[in-house]
Amino acid sequence: MYDINKIMQYLPHRYPFLLIDKVLDIKAGESIVALKNVTINEPFFHGHFPSLPIMPGVLIVEAMGQAGGVLCFESFDIKDNDVFLFFIGIDKVKFRKPVFPGDQLIIEANILKKRSKIIKIKSLAKVDDKIVAEAELMAAIGGSYDTSNSDYR
Repeated sequence: MYDINKIMQYLPHRYPFLLIDKVLDIKAGESIVALKNVTINEPFFHGHFPSLPIMPGVLIVEAMGQAGGVLCFESFDIKDNDVFLFFIGIDKVKFRKPVFPGDQLIIEANILKKRSKIIKIKSLAKVDDKIVAEAELMAAIGGSYDTSNSDYR
């Protein structure tokens, strides 16, 4: 199990864009189960249907990607903090139920394919054991990003 401090060692995201709180289970090269506690304090609830706050689907997919990112870093055994993981494809996305404040979003991801610098995962997001979203995500391991001149190396 990884707490938030361990997750932040893998992902460059920080509040308000870090969208997983805990890794419940991980098997390098295979799968991950992560948790996101959805609270009314999330900044997106102020504008995403204030009278009926629901978590935006795109952020559910981002949380799925972040869980997959931790799995990818473990699976490729990457230790360099200057290496980034970039989405290169999102397929077969389906949203089944809304996610509300107070929900615990459980994200499950399994590796479908893994090549030298590309990974494809199948991910499910669940609340109370009911699927709320699913997607196939592809990511590529890239070099560092130099913010001083905005060139990707």
